[in-house]
Amino acid sequence: MSDRHDATTDTTAPDEAPGGEPTATAATRDATAEAAASRRRSLALLAGGAALWTLLYVVNEPVWDAVIGGLAGLDLESRLGHAVHFFFYDVVKIMLLVGGLIYVIGLLRSHISPERVRAALAGRRAITGYVVAASFGAITPFCSCSSVPLFIGFVAAGVPIGVTLTFLITSPLINQVGVVMLLGMFGWEVPVLYVATGMTMAVAAGLLLSRLDLDRWVEPFVFDTPVGQISAADDKPSLADRMEAAKTETVDIVRKIWPYVLVGIGLGAMIHGWLPEDFFAAHAGPDNPFAVPVAAIAGIPLYANVASVVPLVEALWAKGMGLGTLMAFMMSVVALSLPSLILLKRVLKTPLIVIFTAVVTVGILVIGYLFNLVV
Repeated sequence: MSDRHDATTDTTAPDEAPGGEPTATAATRDATAEAAASRRRSLALLAGGAALWTLLYVVNEPVWDAVIGGLAGLDLESRLGHAVHFFFYDVVKIMLLVGGLIYVIGLLRSHISPERVRAALAGRRAITGYVVAASFGAITPFCSCSSVPLFIGFVAAGVPIGVTLTFLITSPLINQVGVVMLLGMFGWEVPVLYVATGMTMAVAAGLLLSRLDLDRWVEPFVFDTPVGQISAADDKPSLADRMEAAKTETVDIVRKIWPYVLVGIGLGAMIHGWLPEDFFAAHAGPDNPFAVPVAAIAGIPLYANVASVVPLVEALWAKGMGLGTLMAFMMSVVALSLPSLILLKRVLKTPLIVIFTAVVTVGILVIGYLFNLVV
C-alpha cells in the first residue's frame, strides 16, 4: 500500500535545479545570456574594426605626403615623386577598399543564400535586374579596381554574371564628380546624355553577355566561398560565426589578388596623370573619321579617374575637337584601363575578359559617334 502511495504522490521533476527551477530552463537561460554576451562582443569588435579602417583610410594620403615628400625628400610635383607617392598611396587605398568591401559584403551575404537571390530575380522581368545593377553602379563612387570586390560578392551571392557585369561597367564609367564637372562646363544636356548613354550601354552589354555561358570563365574560388557555405547551412549561425566566415573569405581573396593589385597599380603609377593632349591634336582631330576609335584605344593603357580627365576634355573641346571623341577617351580610361583589366584577370578567365573588353569597346565607339552627331 505504501509503495502505491509513493508512486502516486511523488510528483517532483527528476531534473530540478537546487532552487526549484527545472535544469533544462536554467540551461536555456544560460545559453541565451551567453549568446547575448557573444553578440555584444561581436558588435564591439565590428565597431572597433570600422573605426580603425576609417582612421587608416583618412590618414593614408597625409602619411605618404610626409614619408615621400618629407623623409624621402622627393618633390611631389615632380614626375618621379608623383609616381612614387601615387604607387604607395593607391596600393594602401585599394587594399583597404578591397579588404573592407569584401568583408562587409561577405557579412551581408551570410544572411542571404544564393538560392534566395536567384529565386527573387527569377520572379522579375529579365531586364529589371540589369536596370537595377546599372542604377546601383551609377550611384556608387568606385573606380574599376575597387568595383571588383563587389563583383565577387554579387556573383557569390547568386546574382547572374550578366547582371553583375552590368554593374562592373557602370560603376567606374559614370562618375559623380565627372557628372558635376560636365554640368558646370556644358549645361545639363551633356551630363544627362552621358549618364543615359552610359547606363544604356552597360545594360545592353550585360544583356548581350548573358546570352553566353559565362560561369565557366569565372575563377572557381568566386563561387566557393566560406560565406556562401555558411549562408547555405540549415542551422542559423551566430554573428560571431558570420564574422569569422567573412574574415576567412576576405583573407583568402586578398591573398589571391594582391599581386595583381601591385602589378596594376605599379603600371598605373608610371602612366598616371599622363594625358596626351598633343597626341589628340595630331591624331584624333575633328577631320579624322577614325578619331573615336583612336581615342578609345588611346585610353586603355592609361590610369586616371573621370575628375582628372574632364579638364582635358574641356580644353580640347574648346579647341574644336568632337565631344564624342573626347567622351570615348574618357569612358575608355575609366572602364577599360589596363590596370583594372590586370586585376580582373585574377577573377575572370581570359576569354571572358576579351569578350567583356570587346563588348564595352563597341559600346564606347557607338556612344562616341552618337555624341559627335548630336552635340
